[in-house]
Amino acid sequence: MVQAMTAPSSNMKATQSGPGGRADAVWTAGDLAAPHADAAKHDKVRRMFAAIAGSYDLNNRVHSLWRDQAWRRFGVRAAGVKVTDDVLDVACGTGDLTEAFARAGAASVTGLDFTQEMLDVAGRRRQRLEPALRNRVRYVNGDAQALPFESASFDVVSIAFGIRNVVNPPKAVREFGRVLRPGGRLVILEFGQPGFAPLRWFNGLYCKRIMPRTATLISGDRSGAYRYLPASVETFLSRPQMEQMLRDAGFTDVRSVPLTMGICVCYAARVA
Repeated sequence: MVQAMTAPSSNMKATQSGPGGRADAVWTAGDLAAPHADAAKHDKVRRMFAAIAGSYDLNNRVHSLWRDQAWRRFGVRAAGVKVTDDVLDVACGTGDLTEAFARAGAASVTGLDFTQEMLDVAGRRRQRLEPALRNRVRYVNGDAQALPFESASFDVVSIAFGIRNVVNPPKAVREFGRVLRPGGRLVILEFGQPGFAPLRWFNGLYCKRIMPRTATLISGDRSGAYRYLPASVETFLSRPQMEQMLRDAGFTDVRSVPLTMGICVCYAARVA
């Protein structure tokens, strides 16, 4: 099922664009054998997301069978949002989860992303919000690994389908802990692998064979974003490894809940 990413590669025409302004290939077949070990991952991910920003929301809805919004709502509930909470939504993309936190009643919600094209879409969406919501939402360009905020600035930090796109996930998680206030909550949504073997087989077929073709057709993408997606999920940390990463970063009350039979996992934790 689908979510987004961004990127450039050393053996491609980096920031070039093809006809219609579409980016040239970012990920090659060789790159996708080990995408998290790619030395140019940071720039490639950015370029990839820039290439698919315009069709990102549509592809997310269609290829998650509209489950992506339900997963985000679950994440908001897991955060236990209060009316006094300041929320930071990292890797916010086009603002789906950012807006969900605002609708849940948070005092303020800051969406942060390192791809300006995604933030441009989020900004246009923000203008369509009713004033009471719009005034509680802002967007900032920044890197999850070096958050441009003072320590203890937020009550909730979230990241949806973005932690695997970070070059150094443990470093990002430590940053999340730094900017959280005492007792603050962290919520991570990320794709997983279903435990039920027949479903795992079908999900693999869907993600590796069907989705890359249909998502690329919808988006007109040339960057390889939708071939990167299944490769990045398959080669990322397992559920126990994710939980241990949070504990190693000093988080407590670490827990995880599989959603839609394990296709998505919601991780939640607290700082002391």
